[in-house]
Amino acid sequence: MSLEDRPDPDELLQVIGEDPHQPRRGQLKIFFGACAGVGKTYAMLKEAHQRQSEGVSVAIGIVETHGRQETQALIDGLPVLPRKEYQRQGRVVTEFDLDAALASGYQLLLVDELAHSNIEGSRHAKRWQDVEELLDAGIDVYTALNVQHLDSLNEVVGGIVGVRVRETVPDRIFDRAADVLLVDLPPDDLLSRLSAGKVYLADSVAHARQNFFRRGNLIALRELALRRVADRVNADVHVYRISHAIRTVWPTRELLMVCVSADSAQEALIREGARLAQQLQTPWIVLHVDTPQESGQIKAQEALVRLAASAQHAGAEFANIAGQDVAHTILAYARQRNATKLILGNSSARSIWPWRTRLSERLARSNPEIGLLLLRMDTVQRPIRPLELEQPMAQGKALSIASIICVVTTLLAEKLLPFFELSNVIMLFLITVVFIALRLGRLAGVWASLLSVAFFDFFFVEPRYSFSVTDTQYVFTFGVMLGVALIIGQLAAKLQAEARAARDGERRAAALTRVSRDLAGALALEQVLAVCRDTLEPLFEMQVVLVVPDQQNQLVATRHTGFVELSVAQWVFDHMEAAGNGTETLSGASALYLPLKGPMAPRGVLVVQSGGAASLRTPDGRRLLDACCFTLAQALERIHYVEIAQDTVLRMEGEKMRNTLLSAVSHDLRTPLTVIRGLAETLEQPKGLSETERTDIARSIRIESDELRRQVSNLLDLARMQSEGVKLHKEWHALGEIVGIAVARCSAALQPRKVVTEFAVDLPLIEVDGVLLERVVTNLLDNAAKYTPVTSTISLRGLCSGQSMYLMISDDGPGLPPGDPERLFDTFTRGQKESSVAGVGLGLGLCRTIIAAHGGTISAKPRMPHGVIFEIRLPWKAAPRMDGDELLT
Repeated sequence: MSLEDRPDPDELLQVIGEDPHQPRRGQLKIFFGACAGVGKTYAMLKEAHQRQSEGVSVAIGIVETHGRQETQALIDGLPVLPRKEYQRQGRVVTEFDLDAALASGYQLLLVDELAHSNIEGSRHAKRWQDVEELLDAGIDVYTALNVQHLDSLNEVVGGIVGVRVRETVPDRIFDRAADVLLVDLPPDDLLSRLSAGKVYLADSVAHARQNFFRRGNLIALRELALRRVADRVNADVHVYRISHAIRTVWPTRELLMVCVSADSAQEALIREGARLAQQLQTPWIVLHVDTPQESGQIKAQEALVRLAASAQHAGAEFANIAGQDVAHTILAYARQRNATKLILGNSSARSIWPWRTRLSERLARSNPEIGLLLLRMDTVQRPIRPLELEQPMAQGKALSIASIICVVTTLLAEKLLPFFELSNVIMLFLITVVFIALRLGRLAGVWASLLSVAFFDFFFVEPRYSFSVTDTQYVFTFGVMLGVALIIGQLAAKLQAEARAARDGERRAAALTRVSRDLAGALALEQVLAVCRDTLEPLFEMQVVLVVPDQQNQLVATRHTGFVELSVAQWVFDHMEAAGNGTETLSGASALYLPLKGPMAPRGVLVVQSGGAASLRTPDGRRLLDACCFTLAQALERIHYVEIAQDTVLRMEGEKMRNTLLSAVSHDLRTPLTVIRGLAETLEQPKGLSETERTDIARSIRIESDELRRQVSNLLDLARMQSEGVKLHKEWHALGEIVGIAVARCSAALQPRKVVTEFAVDLPLIEVDGVLLERVVTNLLDNAAKYTPVTSTISLRGLCSGQSMYLMISDDGPGLPPGDPERLFDTFTRGQKESSVAGVGLGLGLCRTIIAAHGGTISAKPRMPHGVIFEIRLPWKAAPRMDGDELLT
């Protein structure tokens, strides 16, 4: 299947239906007619009553009766939403209340006069924009529309009836409506209703019959309405054929291409192209060829922005292609896109150069297989002149500099005249013209050409210092010199314009590359904000603010400025449409609000303090900003999923620790509980026990209870220290005293093992938390009591070396388990030989936490020939000197 035969994906999606995962969008039904009075509002109200009888909740958002009693009677029985009031010039003006409609909860709303322009200060400039927001909220809408209010037919209707209607609706609204009902009335019947006062009040009937409601006008408007509805029916048939894969009579698809120049008057040509495209049921493109003559002109670029907006507003694809030869560029792009018809505006003005042919003639001669439609425009097409002074001061300065350079060249030639022929003098002036055109632009080059001819005639041609010429051959020389100078100057200026356009393109590409590179490595929101501050603001020479949703999905500005309106940003975030300055939505805002739509979901809003920034007044600048917005949205989405991944890892680690804890606790806490339970059952036996046996059982219960208490105490202390941190209460202690207290506390568990302590008499004091350090020594001794035989010897030795004090606790037990000794200090880690010994692996982990809080280290290493040595290193400094009173206290 070729690309041309492939069905339109958008149309296929429309046929298949809406995505069930997306929120339901409301359905729009348009009651369409040729003009006022055919009964559109009447038919809309009657159907609303029918839907209400079917159980649908219906309300009137706004309906204008224009004094028609039949219409007013149908309003009774339907709830009417209150209108919003505005104070204008001392009187109250009512308008459709969009917020009340959104909060009303009705399933179907009647919103009359779709093309109506809202009062200044409303959220949207047009009522059709209000309707779009209602549809996005899932509310169905009934509305009424006349044929003259369609954007593509506005120009045609104005030519028929002699009145241009300013309130229009984009054709895409009409095309995307779920249903269009044509309300038709023959012209004679409509005139009868007009005479009976059923259309306008009696005092307006005579004026209406003499102007808009002439019979010929009504016939023409009726034909336009019928054709437009017929075009929509053809589109429905086209979608049906696509959905059923009917390929037998599939014709070659038409493609219209409307060619425009950078002139605001070309908007009429775009509207005409939209009408033709609708009649032919074919896609269409608006093409502009960006020549070097137009690329540097501010007015041309501003007109181009308006043309692009008009084309997209009418449903066309807008293409701006850079090219030197307009005709060649148009034909090349037409062949590339397989365009079948070209549409151009035909002007009656002829070129001032007789040898230059019209663009239409060149296109027809170069490519006869593509159809060419020439449309005569009512307005005079005035192309932007390449020599227009966009900045009079800058151009005036360029002309002054060019004049000075020509004077300097003349003085130089005057000095060289005894050594040069006149032909060499001519070459000197030509070089000057080329230099001026390259450096100062096209207008300065033309001015230099004229001055060069004048100076050459006045100063160097006999009779000198006079514009008269004795030898007529110099007249031909002047003409050739002027022609060559103009041609060279034009070529040089054209080369300069192309170089400038290339530099601008390279700058935009480099800027987008820089933004993409900086955002590619961003893994936190702060890094994205730094890119906005350090890259986007210098690039566009304006202040930008990123507005992102918080944990509650409420938008917050990442920087406090005076131009950010969170209500506008929230609307843009909810609807994913641009708003603010330079748009048709909330245009009263001082900034431009651009949505950041990621591949999966909206990610925020970029607020641009546009003001009079020149970078947004050109299509290239706006496209660059849109590309940066897309890159920002991708970066924010990546950060979002990175945070999700980090949270997932934390949850997995927490789940792993929980499972490990449950496994360890279920094994190691069960052992002392089982022993205690068994001993208790022994005490409950009816057979009497001797006093010695009872004493032994009681001692065993106490030992197991102490073991259980230590396990629980270690678990609670470790959890508290890891969540709140270790709070040290340091005082000056003797290390030997702390060790002695710990040995005495563990004496029962260590018996009958031999315990040896080695501490120098002059071992200095150390500043530590005595209670916690005692806890560390107790856990290490308890660990030795568990895993060494009763015949073992446990040694404790302390010494001070340099800025550290060491405590070594060693035994001659079975030694370290295989593997990394450092893993012994991880929480819930136990040796392989520990399965029959109580302990959840908390003691050594708690020891490392306490020693690390002191700024020290704890390690385990094997003792030869067998056993283990635990070495504790603590930072040490000399104790302050104290006098006798302090010692007594």
